[in-house]
Amino acid sequence: MIMSDYPDNKILDLCRNKDSGNYGFNLLVRKYQKQIYWHIRRMVVDHDDTDDIVQNTFIKVWKNINNFREDSKLYTWIYRIATNEALSFLKNKRKKYFLPIADVEYQLSQSLTDDNYFSGDEIQLKLQKALLKLPNKQRLVFNMKYYDEMKYEDMSEVLGTSVGALKASYHIAVKKIENYIKDN
Repeated sequence: MIMSDYPDNKILDLCRNKDSGNYGFNLLVRKYQKQIYWHIRRMVVDHDDTDDIVQNTFIKVWKNINNFREDSKLYTWIYRIATNEALSFLKNKRKKYFLPIADVEYQLSQSLTDDNYFSGDEIQLKLQKALLKLPNKQRLVFNMKYYDEMKYEDMSEVLGTSVGALKASYHIAVKKIENYIKDN
């Protein structure tokens, strides 16, 4: 059976069973690791920081899997954890170095330019730099809609924001990106 063929409820059952917990969690990680990696990477830019945050995300998932009430989809719950971890990381980075947000944007932009793992062309680099100019919430919404092709209803579960507010954030983000690309 291919990883994506495993339904989440089956993976959850395996995770919650003491005899198959490790196997189930391994399936869960393999099913969602790539999506979560790119979700976080688009927020924090740096590959090594992303790896650390992904690891922290899955540690929290493992520790709390038995508390997951299944009110939401498994992937939206994992995305919520990953999103909170990424936002906490960015907030702590600002506090740790006493940096204004513009300096963090510059540092992330510089990381993107110097990144050995970035294989995009000039247009993609310009898009990424435009994204770094957005406030975290707008960048999150744009990334989830544009890259992850997430439905607004699922984004609402992850971010705890109304669908209308998310649509407005996305629209504003698109306009800001268009203006940045046009002006640079």
